Amino acid sequence: MIEIAGQSYALDDPLVIAALAGGALVLVVLALLILAVRNAGRASRLAEPLARELGRLGETVQTLSAGQQQLAGGLTHVAEAQAASQASMLQLMEARLAEVSRQMGETLQGSATRTARSLGELQERLEAIDRAQAKIEKLSGDVLSLQDILSNKQTRGAFGEIQLNDIVSKALPPDSFTLQATLSNGRRADCLIHLPNPPGPIVIDAKFPLEAYERLRAAGDKREAQEAARLFRTAVRTHIRAIAERYIIEGETADGALMFLPSEAVYAELHANFADLVREGFALRVWTVSPTTCMATLNTMRAILKDARMREQAGAIRKELALLHADVERLGTRVANLDRHFGQAAKDIDEIKISAEKASRRARRLDSFDFEELAPEADGAPVAALPRRTGGEG
Repeated sequence: MIEIAGQSYALDDPLVIAALAGGALVLVVLALLILAVRNAGRASRLAEPLARELGRLGETVQTLSAGQQQLAGGLTHVAEAQAASQASMLQLMEARLAEVSRQMGETLQGSATRTARSLGELQERLEAIDRAQAKIEKLSGDVLSLQDILSNKQTRGAFGEIQLNDIVSKALPPDSFTLQATLSNGRRADCLIHLPNPPGPIVIDAKFPLEAYERLRAAGDKREAQEAARLFRTAVRTHIRAIAERYIIEGETADGALMFLPSEAVYAELHANFADLVREGFALRVWTVSPTTCMATLNTMRAILKDARMREQAGAIRKELALLHADVERLGTRVANLDRHFGQAAKDIDEIKISAEKASRRARRLDSFDFEELAPEADGAPVAALPRRTGGEG
């Protein structure tokens, strides 16, 4: 790079190379002139050709000088154009850089907002998962507690009694049943429904053969299944016979009783695979019910109780109907009297309207000074005629 008049030029530029070549040629010419002058004395006879040659060389030098000036002007123009192009390019690059920076800022801001929102949603989901986990843990504890309850025979019996009490309390009015009722034989029934005769009070006793059922479900081979089925059949048969012996008392209770199984699964297993036990229960008049069928049976009993109470209250209902009939007749008489009074009042009002009309006509005649003989009124009293008033009278 070389710098001329404040402008930088590249050494490999063709214009610069041409200018340097012209300068070198001028230097060569000057060197030749100097040598020619030194050798003037010795080459005086060659002075004239040399002068002519020098003249031509001078013209060539002038031409080269003019070309050099033109080259310098072209280089200046090129430098100015290059500078302007560089400035424009810098402005364009700055604008693009600013636009890219703005877009990147907006993108980063949007990404930050979306990230914050996603983190918030993630936090909410984690909180929901924590709550669900807490509920699952609580439910697991409840399940373990229920397993502990059902693993003990006494607590299992209490569980069945509580479930039976809840169902009966929801299905029947409070005065239609007794919980833990003691019978004449000293036996205590879980629930005694006070049905009318017939059939009479009926006992519901809760039984829960869970151990035999679980063993039946857990049987791995045919032999274990047969043994478990035998134990289940023995347990259920024992419950059915105990209820038939303890809670069916002639003259005191109905001729049947209900055995409440607090598990739909046990009830389904009994009716699906142990039909002989169901028939045996029918023969002993012990009917097995589950929570669902017990509710349906109690609803039927509620209808029976309602019908019985309606029959018990039939006399009172007839008495109330007689009193209601008398009240209706009395009301009809009073309505007739009121109608008669309204008729008399209407007649009086019509007569009042007639009198008012007569008074109105009299008033209009008096107002118009019409003193001619008036027609007699309907009551027969004559009305004296007055002389017509004329304008000459004072």
